Amino acid sequence: MNVKELRNQDVSTLNETLIKLLKKHFELRMQHKSAQLDDASKLGKTKRSIAQVKTIIRQKQV
Repeated sequence: MNVKELRNQDVSTLNETLIKLLKKHFELRMQHKSAQLDDASKLGKTKRSIAQVKTIIRQKQV
């Protein structure tokens, strides 16, 4: 998702997005450990997306 799109969402939707990203990151980590993950850069991308969503949630709370 684009950062502009994330900023337009409310906190509850952002929390749902965060949960989905955390699950996806967990699955990617398990695939990486079992040598089934082809593109290891997906881990970094999901980690960055998680950080972006957490930052936007925090900004909306303040």
